[in-house]
Amino acid sequence: MPFPASHPALERALAAQGYAEPTPVQAAVLEADAEGRDLLVSAQTGSGKTVAFGLAAAPTLLGEAERLPKAGLPMCLVIAPTRELAMQVNRELEWLYAQAGATVVNCVGGMDARREQRALNFGAHIVVGTPGRLRDHIERGHLDLSELKVAVLDEADEMLDMGFREDLEFILDAAPADRRTLLFSATLARDIIALAKNYQNDALRIDTIDRNEPHRDIEYRAVRVAPNETEHAVVNLLRYFESPGALVFANTRESVRSLHSKLRERGFDVVGLSGELSQRERADALQALRDGHARVCVATDVAARGLDLPDLGLVIHAELPVNKATLLHRSGRTGRAGKKGVSALVVPYTRRRKAEQLLFAAGVEGVWGGAPSADEIRAKDTERLLDDPIFAEASNEEDLALAEAMLAKRTPTEIAAALIRTRRAKLPAPEEIYDDPRHGADPGPRSREPRGDRDFAPRDFGDRPEREPRVSMDGSEWFRISVGRRGNADPKWLIPLICRQGHITKKDIGSIRIFDYDTKFEISAEAAVKFGAAVQTTVREDVQITPTTAPAPRGDGPRAPRPPRSYDDAPRAPRAPRQGGYDRDGASGAKPYGRGEEPNGDYKPRPPRDDKPRDFKPRDRDAAPRPYSPIESDGAPKRAYKPRAEGRDNADSPREYKPRAPKAFGDAPAKPYKAKPAFGDKPAFKGPKPFKAKGEFGGKPKPFKKK
Repeated sequence: MPFPASHPALERALAAQGYAEPTPVQAAVLEADAEGRDLLVSAQTGSGKTVAFGLAAAPTLLGEAERLPKAGLPMCLVIAPTRELAMQVNRELEWLYAQAGATVVNCVGGMDARREQRALNFGAHIVVGTPGRLRDHIERGHLDLSELKVAVLDEADEMLDMGFREDLEFILDAAPADRRTLLFSATLARDIIALAKNYQNDALRIDTIDRNEPHRDIEYRAVRVAPNETEHAVVNLLRYFESPGALVFANTRESVRSLHSKLRERGFDVVGLSGELSQRERADALQALRDGHARVCVATDVAARGLDLPDLGLVIHAELPVNKATLLHRSGRTGRAGKKGVSALVVPYTRRRKAEQLLFAAGVEGVWGGAPSADEIRAKDTERLLDDPIFAEASNEEDLALAEAMLAKRTPTEIAAALIRTRRAKLPAPEEIYDDPRHGADPGPRSREPRGDRDFAPRDFGDRPEREPRVSMDGSEWFRISVGRRGNADPKWLIPLICRQGHITKKDIGSIRIFDYDTKFEISAEAAVKFGAAVQTTVREDVQITPTTAPAPRGDGPRAPRPPRSYDDAPRAPRAPRQGGYDRDGASGAKPYGRGEEPNGDYKPRPPRDDKPRDFKPRDRDAAPRPYSPIESDGAPKRAYKPRAEGRDNADSPREYKPRAPKAFGDAPAKPYKAKPAFGDKPAFKGPKPFKAKGEFGGKPKPFKKK
């Protein structure tokens, strides 16, 4: 059906572009109650929002007139978050208002500001730009918004997320208060609602998003791969679908550069798109994708908003998006205008839970499976070759004459084989990828069973379960890694290393035996062949992984479980006396000899002391001293005893000090003793010594001698 109540000039432009019927958002803005009012619109990405606000602004800009007046001050201002989106909106409005005689000027960062200034001075009906460049033109006096009738904010949520709130408020404050404000956003967050209340008057709320139903034109696929086979999965996805246009998203600029160079080495017609490129380079990359000179574009999230690329049938998330909004906007680059598209998430085994959470939060269902194998890609190539549209094209007389000449010289089989070789030479070779089916098919919706009431039972330390011995895997194979206990080998970092090198997961690893200089570990029978092939192709200088035999078992069998212990058990038997120190009975076990001084005979420890109690008698300090006896207890005479003279230690009768003369050393006579003077007898200070002048270089001056 035709567009209802739209301007005749715009209807002719839509018919020329092949628009047969409006999308839901376009039909909503053309209803009678939306005419002349501020609009707050939330619509799904790829639903035709650019044409929608172009149609919504037409009654205010054109009215009943067939064409717009001569260009002067801007009548409509469109603000977009990124340069690419602003340039795309500029192209859409140019063809939409071409028959109405509109002049559209683009003002974005990275372009020549003086050229934009000259275009604004010549006059414009519609100005499209980014917030930063538009504010710069307003502050310099190049952009006058005094006659503005309509202001459009496209992807308003993205502009607020990028930190353009201050610039948006500055631009809207510079516009007349009686203007119409059309705010378009994919989501209506709290910040969007606050902005709408401040700068819109009695806005009409339009919501065309069905929260309970995902985008029907986009097929979501979750491709499980090993952590180090992400690039191989991207190559096989591109080869399997062979879409005329494909977008590969990465999270960082470094990842974009790396993936771009590797795809180019494999023979893909690929371009890169990231924030570090200049505006000219970014425009050339998108133009190459539109013209068909490039088939693949590797980009960051700068290309996730608003870009409308023709024949874009495949979106690959080489790295998982950070949130559900980014997932939806990335995927929204395909499946536009009623066309079908595929959005493939490359999910490493270790990020499966993250991918499930993203899909669940976005409200979409993904088909889980492995990456396309090389055999599946070759079968798909054969099918595409047999159904190539080139065989349905009509042939002219020159082509038929050349074909008859070739048939006269070559057989049909030789001609067909040459055609196949020519086609295959232009296609990049697929990669061999191993898919582990144990990582599961589609897990389906997760449901948590309610937990009932549980009776709390305190732990009984006396009832410990017996530890079961670890049993090796059946049919497994052992491998050796060249790092051991001397190299600080630890399972905490050995297991991730083994998983990365062998393209396996933790479930495939069995027992690990760490020795002094190497470590032996066990790989399950299902993954042993894949693991052995992977470690041969992966070369590392620090560690090497090679096949080996199973290590010798530890002991004769499994370790016996420890018997249970409780506090009611009988006390342990006393230990035997140890060498050095005392045992539990107090007997000394120390040898009275040093190391190396033991006698030849057997050593017998000293017997323990008797435990008989002894009477303690305190000393009586007032009692008379014991009389002196010259005889010892064993009858031996003591040495001669001389009692101390009375009054020696008495302070009232000090003894006279007589210095001892020093002894002579050898035959030298002894020096006479000279007493030192007392401290108070030292001579007084007589002043400094007189100054005596010296020569130039010290000492007495030398007389000058003439040579």
